Amino acid sequence: MKRTWLLILAFVLALTAMTACAEKDPAPADTTAGIVETAPETTDETAAVADPVMSYAEYVAAAVDSKVTVDTYVQAKQGWWEDNGVGQASFYTQSEDGAYFLYNMKCSKEDYDKLTPGAHITVTGFKSVWSGEVEITDATYVLDTEKTWTAAAKDVTALLGKDELIDDQNKFVAFKGMTVEKANDDGAAFLYKWDGSGKQGDDLYFKVSVNGATYTFTVESYLCGKDTDVYKAVEALKVGDKIDMEGFLYWYEGVNPHITSVTAAK
Repeated sequence: MKRTWLLILAFVLALTAMTACAEKDPAPADTTAGIVETAPETTDETAAVADPVMSYAEYVAAAVDSKVTVDTYVQAKQGWWEDNGVGQASFYTQSEDGAYFLYNMKCSKEDYDKLTPGAHITVTGFKSVWSGEVEITDATYVLDTEKTWTAAAKDVTALLGKDELIDDQNKFVAFKGMTVEKANDDGAAFLYKWDGSGKQGDDLYFKVSVNGATYTFTVESYLCGKDTDVYKAVEALKVGDKIDMEGFLYWYEGVNPHITSVTAAK
């Protein structure tokens, strides 16, 4: 019995010594087992390029309210303002294969001044539709200073009244040889605001015809204010004048171009 007890005591002492030794001088760890490779930390810049850039055809096919990313070039600025301290601006933009209207894009005043016609930007936002106008809203952008491009005006006079005109929505376009019509029953050649209730400095509305059909065009005051040449040219119009025009093919319940140039027809 005593021998058995001594054997047990010897075993316990040996086990205690082994444990103390292991704690004092542990075996080297396996440096290869259990390693998990992690991706590098993502920055805002790398996140910004995660969305693939769409062609214009892909943009057209995208569902309304879906997220979109496009490459485009500034053609004109509609205006800048602040909303709760956040700068926002609207732009008419175009690429070689199509055009985009950017509405309320986040933009500081300093950056707005830099985004001159021709500036190349990659825009991410959401495809939206308002009264027929397809636009990109809630957008952010990345400026590329290496490239610039401006569009020549496309003559779309022959497309007025045809369904395919909408394929050129938001593009910089031209209208040739159109006739100024009465803007209202009083025989005015233009109106301040759509119903004539405005004053100088408001949007100008006027009617022009070609091939027996009449259309309403607009000088949008945020884009071309009362001191611009086009604003003054429309104020000087007379019913029956033949004119050529350039502007952006905006849409509001149908074609409603925002005109930037009016000259006598050639």
